[in-house]
Amino acid sequence: MVRHFTATGFIVHEQKTLLLWHKRLGMWVPPGGHVESNEDPASAVLREIREETGLETEVVSLARAFDFAYPGQIQPPYTILLEDSPETGEPHQHIDFIYFCRLADGAASEPKCDAGACWVGSDALTSNDPKDLEACGLSSPLAQDVQALALAAIEVVNCSREQNRS
Repeated sequence: MVRHFTATGFIVHEQKTLLLWHKRLGMWVPPGGHVESNEDPASAVLREIREETGLETEVVSLARAFDFAYPGQIQPPYTILLEDSPETGEPHQHIDFIYFCRLADGAASEPKCDAGACWVGSDALTSNDPKDLEACGLSSPLAQDVQALALAAIEVVNCSREQNRS
């Protein structure tokens, strides 16, 4: 089976994560897309977020950087998913690097995108009940992976903020 590398970013801001309406899939997903030739996954996720939302973000550091100048280090993803792709054409899979991100210092928090976009909080994510998601225009429950990773992103990013303050 053919496989493509992709990178996805769960952006956290004020106890919420940003989801976008994916017209072709008919579901809410975080921003992301294919890793381009000669691009690392961490750079790809920031580029995809910027292209899809106009937001300037940064990857949340989940692993410590080692104290050496060479070789360079790339922040690892939170997890890597193997997904069957619903794209048309030859059947293939995505090896999806899942990153947790936050807005860059001083960055705007309103996405500039054609697709629907909504900041979803922990309570709505936890219940995953359409009536709790209606405020964002979500009319059906989120996919299990989107729900679980969105909740994890909020928790991890908020914990990293607390650790940085101490």
